[in-house]
Amino acid sequence: MSLSKGYRFNYASEVVEGLNLIPPKEEWPIEEVLAYLSEESGLVFTVLPDHFISIKKGTALFCGYLKDRNTGDPLPFATVQSDAGSTISDETGYFEVELQGAQGLVSIRFIGYRNLEQEFSSNDPENCEEIYMIPQQLQLAEIVLYDYLIRGIDQLDDGSYQIDFDRFTILPGLIETDVLQAVQAFPGIQSVSETVSDINIRGGTNDQNLILWDGIKMYQSGHFFGLISMFNPMITQNVSLRKNGTPARFTDGVSGTIDMETDDRINKTISGSLGVNFIDVSGFVDTPLGASSSIQVAARKAINDFVVSPTYTEYFNRISQDTEVENSAGNVINSDKTFDFYDTSLRWLWKASEKDLLRLNFIVARNDLVFNENANIDNTPVSRESSLAQGTVAGGLRYERRWDERISTDLEIYNTDYNLRAINVNIANDQRFLQENKVSETAARLNFSMRLKEQWQWNSGYQFTETKVTNLDDVDDPVFRRLEGNVLRVHSGYTSLGYFSGDRSTRADMGVRLNYLDKFNRIIWEPRLSFNQRIAEGFNLELLGEFKHQNTSQVINFQSDFLGIEKRRWQLADEQEIPVITSKQGSAGLSFNRSGWLINAVGYYKEVEGITTQSQGFQNQYEFEKAVGSYKARGMDVLVRKQLDVLSAWLSYSLLQSDYTFETLPERTFPNNYDITHAMTLGMSYEADHLRLAAGWNWRTGKPTTIPDQDQPVLNDAINFRPSNSDRFLDYMRLDLSALYLFSLTPGTNAQVGVSVWNLLDRDNTLSRFYRVGNPGEARDFTQNSLGITPNAVLRLNF
Repeated sequence: MSLSKGYRFNYASEVVEGLNLIPPKEEWPIEEVLAYLSEESGLVFTVLPDHFISIKKGTALFCGYLKDRNTGDPLPFATVQSDAGSTISDETGYFEVELQGAQGLVSIRFIGYRNLEQEFSSNDPENCEEIYMIPQQLQLAEIVLYDYLIRGIDQLDDGSYQIDFDRFTILPGLIETDVLQAVQAFPGIQSVSETVSDINIRGGTNDQNLILWDGIKMYQSGHFFGLISMFNPMITQNVSLRKNGTPARFTDGVSGTIDMETDDRINKTISGSLGVNFIDVSGFVDTPLGASSSIQVAARKAINDFVVSPTYTEYFNRISQDTEVENSAGNVINSDKTFDFYDTSLRWLWKASEKDLLRLNFIVARNDLVFNENANIDNTPVSRESSLAQGTVAGGLRYERRWDERISTDLEIYNTDYNLRAINVNIANDQRFLQENKVSETAARLNFSMRLKEQWQWNSGYQFTETKVTNLDDVDDPVFRRLEGNVLRVHSGYTSLGYFSGDRSTRADMGVRLNYLDKFNRIIWEPRLSFNQRIAEGFNLELLGEFKHQNTSQVINFQSDFLGIEKRRWQLADEQEIPVITSKQGSAGLSFNRSGWLINAVGYYKEVEGITTQSQGFQNQYEFEKAVGSYKARGMDVLVRKQLDVLSAWLSYSLLQSDYTFETLPERTFPNNYDITHAMTLGMSYEADHLRLAAGWNWRTGKPTTIPDQDQPVLNDAINFRPSNSDRFLDYMRLDLSALYLFSLTPGTNAQVGVSVWNLLDRDNTLSRFYRVGNPGEARDFTQNSLGITPNAVLRLNF
């Protein structure tokens, strides 16, 4: 194309495709022609040397005020996305977002309201559009405490906490959105072993937590045998954390529930990311499959095949402390130690109609550790391989149908398989010891939701679960083989009734779950309660309660099981040596949120019955005992947070008193192994423009421990221990730092670089210790310490 003055236009065909304009007048000068074309098309015209003019799509501004359609109230902190950028509405519901041209598709999401996707034309701040969002007819929980710790972490009125990684900024020591590391930032939650696979909620063990990924129960949660989360952070969109008051539709998890979800929005354009840090390399892509379907795929793999970073070395040393991997006995030398992990996740969405949505999920993850044992046998060099493999393969299908404005149903089906397998060779005795732990679970749940009236919601459903657990111990010389397998089927029905006041100041949810365990012909009733009341300006009252049960638990038979790396194996309740675990819990909380200040205090009481000594990780005189008992936990979680323009600072404190009761042990009552009496965190985050910084100081009283008698440590060829858990390790302390910088590369492409330091002061924290008889009269100790100073760095490209 050319003009009479000889100008030539340079453009891509898709830029002007579909545009129809009235031609400019021939007598207009080139400047007036370009101004006219730009105004009518929204394109950007740039005059280049030699009479060339480039044509590109321009960005325009669109602004609006988000409001509730029924009440007219502003909707703050809603997510607004366009083809040129994204933003969050402010406290008045106001937002500004760029459009890729004079008109573009804008997507608006706000919890408790229908998603809105609509074409909007650019405007100016003097003429912003009012956009009215429609509340979900089937009511969702509302946010009552925004930015609980940092932006992207909120507390909902059903008592749960939500982490939205669309809005998530940064936490101390983390530069990737590691789900199971992030939940440890909440008061009342920590890991006494400093791993994501051993999270302790209010005195409970990790196997007492229900971990869900898009509705699929996970029996494995960590890579590097617990040091990082198994769940790829790029595909995980929202996380819901519950310490109490669980809805009736959930089973298992007598201590807590961590429910992870992928994005439920069908993407209209291709997006993705590529990233690398000192541990792994990862990729993610979200692409549409037509107008009504999209698929997400994420993958991650360890990088130590190519480079061994300081972070990898520190992680490997941490998991192999005082294990078969690290220890060389006699003339046996361990060599050629290799470790690898990977995971792949997939989520497919298909909106078959305005009323029907189908979701398919799949995840596979694996950890592999291999090393050689070398020795000279009869002057002949001999080498044999030992190995440890841990893996999960799981898939799920969910079909949701909205019959009308009041009624919806959803059907969920999943299967999850977990396998832990170790081959431990004893080269000196020419012996091979094989251990294997398998879990296979299949479940189906049908849920029905109905809005009875404007303020009442009824939810009901049925769930069937079949769980099979197999344990194998196999020795080749002398020949010994023990294979144990158990299957348990559970039928569950549940119903709940929710109430929402007209002004949204009151929220109550009361439910009950009925479980029938067919193998034991046992019925378990489980009432649930969640109540939230705004009682004054800025004040909020919360009451939560629940009864729960679970049929699986993890046990440790010997500290050397599975090479000493992952000693825990899953077991199914048999109502003899391993009972069904049941719990009762209640809590009351009061919060104040105003002028950037948030003060939240929650007191709780919990009873858990049916635990075994083997499931509690004893490393003292009760290490090999098989007893059934219970524990009680009482305490308080407190958070004080202050927000300024670009700064957020918080102080959290947890008080816990937890004691065991084992009727058949010599000591009937004594402190819980996870009784962390005092825990405190001081954190600070900074966010301005493209820079994010965070620093955090963590302190807690030492874990209870039992030491040998100082005067007579060994008695009758056995360790002579003092009273159980009568001592503690030294206080735990850790200082973490992290920083992220985000910048744009090209339109639609951005990158981020980050660095973090875990345990900046390189403090040597003792995590666990057990004893064995050494030389005559000597008690030899085996100690595991925390990670030392551990740096990490990330480079990620988003498109």
